[in-house]
Amino acid sequence: MARTLALIHTVSSLAPVFTTLWKEAMPDVKVFNIVDESLINNTIAANRLTPTTARRLARYIESAEEGGADAVMVTCSSVGPAVEAARPFVNIPVMRVDQPMADLAVAMGRRIGVIATLATTLEPTTELVRASAAAHGREVDVIPYLCEGAFQAVVAGDTETHDRIVTAGLKELMRKVDVIVLAQASMARVVDALSEEEKRVALLSSPRLGVEGAKKMIDELR
Repeated sequence: MARTLALIHTVSSLAPVFTTLWKEAMPDVKVFNIVDESLINNTIAANRLTPTTARRLARYIESAEEGGADAVMVTCSSVGPAVEAARPFVNIPVMRVDQPMADLAVAMGRRIGVIATLATTLEPTTELVRASAAAHGREVDVIPYLCEGAFQAVVAGDTETHDRIVTAGLKELMRKVDVIVLAQASMARVVDALSEEEKRVALLSSPRLGVEGAKKMIDELR
């Protein structure tokens, strides 16, 4: 029986990225996208995930189920806590894109760095790593790092400044940890620009790991 996965995005540019990754991983599974950038915009404006935004995300998850999805993956880390709150209200599995990344980080090291350009993303990702460690019975030291000014630069179209700030943050954090979690998928291109010598520790990004996790979720439904 063919299965269907719904992807819920808060950044429109991520829809084709994840669709491509999914077609590579499991081409026989149907995928449809739900995109609403106001979810992340409102979260940034409020500097937190508000109850209103959490309820709206929950309705999108319910809509995905009503639209025929057998499973849902939410690709935004900033609204991750709302995913967990919504699970009891649907009859299909729902996962956060960064859960597989958090689980792998916990398995790889005790000192885990979490790096982000937004405080609204840094906090929920840090808490997710701590929750994963607790679930696996591991003691970890989570070190959050906010790349001040990087988000503002990229919004202004200055990707060079964004990448320079993130690169500096990665190099500083690598001296302190065993593994680094990239809280935002947009930071992955900065990692790709680093030389192998500069990558002193494992650097984990969510898109591909998230798709691999979703594939396992779908496989369990077959």
